[in-house]
Amino acid sequence: GEGRRAPFLLRALRIALVVCLYWFVSIAMVFLNKYLLDSPSLRLNAPLFVTFFQCALTAALCLGLSLGAACGPPCPGLPALRLDPKVSRSVLPLSAVFIGMVTSNNLCLKHVGVAFYNVGRSLTTVFNVLLSYLLLKQTTSLYALLACGVIIGGFWLGIDQEGAEGTLSWTGIFFGILASLCVSLNAIYTKKVLPVVDGSIWRLTFYNNVNACVLFLPLMVLLGEFRTLYHFDKLGNPTFWGMMTLGGVFGFAIGYVTGLQIKFTSPLTHNVSGTAKACAQTVLAVVYFEETKSFLWWTSNLMVLGGSFAYTWVKGLEMRKVQEDPNVKSGERNETGV
Repeated sequence: GEGRRAPFLLRALRIALVVCLYWFVSIAMVFLNKYLLDSPSLRLNAPLFVTFFQCALTAALCLGLSLGAACGPPCPGLPALRLDPKVSRSVLPLSAVFIGMVTSNNLCLKHVGVAFYNVGRSLTTVFNVLLSYLLLKQTTSLYALLACGVIIGGFWLGIDQEGAEGTLSWTGIFFGILASLCVSLNAIYTKKVLPVVDGSIWRLTFYNNVNACVLFLPLMVLLGEFRTLYHFDKLGNPTFWGMMTLGGVFGFAIGYVTGLQIKFTSPLTHNVSGTAKACAQTVLAVVYFEETKSFLWWTSNLMVLGGSFAYTWVKGLEMRKVQEDPNVKSGERNETGV
């Protein structure tokens, strides 16, 4: 009795801790980025610079941790990082998608409220289905397609309701759709490119962020963000840089925490947790920004969350069936998209 209960309690506690950590980092990052990108008190109109800074910090943190791992035993699993131009070039197509992903994510967040952000980027699942058919020739079951239909319905209803409340930003919607597409492409390209970096997500993160930093510089010049920064009144403000650094640290941590959550639970539970987190984030945003939303607006949110959840669940069931019955044709072996 007693001996068996303790490890179970420990395991449950550890899982609870990991899930809480994921929720905290993920939600805090969204609110922090909203502040940096679009806060009336900050008035900084330089979304690319904010994104560039986070990429630079992520690359620096990767390098720092890898040097730390080389010096001492506290974190062994980390490979030594060095920049190989040949590898950098091979990773470039993925880096382009990665830049598209982080930039459009931030631009979507800049133009829409935190409350609507989740609906704005809800089409990732739909793109997963489309792209796995177009690029990988994988078909999707009827139930999974129905779940996608619910998501699309929720997305449209959400746009309709934002319009009715006068808070609709077509720019935000455009970048939300682009972000969804890039998240989906990112997953597919990551699989393709991983062998180039010996299957190390860690190395890939490093190369992606270094490439991004280099490519962001001309983009920032093009959009006149250096001029914006030059005239920015809080450039010498330590609080501003503290917030920027915190945003970067959270951006770095989110990948690690996501990996932890998948490792200690399962991809399915991770998706469920992500859905619940999105729900909590929406409610928090509505309360925090003191917004009032219509019944139909909430319905659109629930449709998007419900559809995403149903899709994940259907996929999970199908994967279990594949594992039990080895004769299922490989076209149905489709992985869960986040």
